[in-house]
Amino acid sequence: MSKLVDSAAQAVAAVARDGMTVAVGGFGLSGIPTSLIVALRDTGVRDLTIVSNNMGVDGKGLGLLLENKQVSKVLASYVGENKLFAQQYLDGELDVEFVPQGTLAERLRAGGAGIPAFYTPTGAGTPIAEGKPEKTFDGVRAILELGIVADLALVRAHRADPEGNLRYRLTARNFNPLVATAGRVTIAEAEQIGAVGPDDVHTPGIFVQHLVRTEIHEKDIEQRTVRARVDA
Repeated sequence: MSKLVDSAAQAVAAVARDGMTVAVGGFGLSGIPTSLIVALRDTGVRDLTIVSNNMGVDGKGLGLLLENKQVSKVLASYVGENKLFAQQYLDGELDVEFVPQGTLAERLRAGGAGIPAFYTPTGAGTPIAEGKPEKTFDGVRAILELGIVADLALVRAHRADPEGNLRYRLTARNFNPLVATAGRVTIAEAEQIGAVGPDDVHTPGIFVQHLVRTEIHEKDIEQRTVRARVDA
């Protein structure tokens, strides 16, 4: 059965609600589900907890939700590109849980696999470990981290078939596959809709409830750096 929905706005509005936890794929501005983020912003839902590698930049990506004051808590591993994020945190408007990047990836993977928690040495003996159970394995200290299961997951794929099987392209295959499995409801946007060969499936359609065509095709770059051309 086709999971294709007419628009991002329609797909997101059907499930969005105040206070939900939303996991979002992408790394910086690479591979982010821009159409779905804009659709989530336009619903006006509030008090969101966002789980993502970072919160985009000012005015782009998940920064749009910060501008609209829709976010109350963030779980992320890097936030250095967003001045508004820092200001809202310092002003006490935003609760932030910093998560080591590898731990964030594993928490999403664990949640998607039905694993409630796991022990990791990452962060042991640091402020990251405060309030978390600790054990020692073969002489190595480890802390307990919880798997993440989000109410809603938003991801972007390069190609999808109508049944929701997804294929990512290049660096867009970052947090997207992990986020896709960690949502109770997962919405994917895809640049192309068509057949996906069995060997090309990165996320099986069983993890995807709704699919939309990408509506915003512009791909932003966080920091455009160039060097002088050297004549041959």
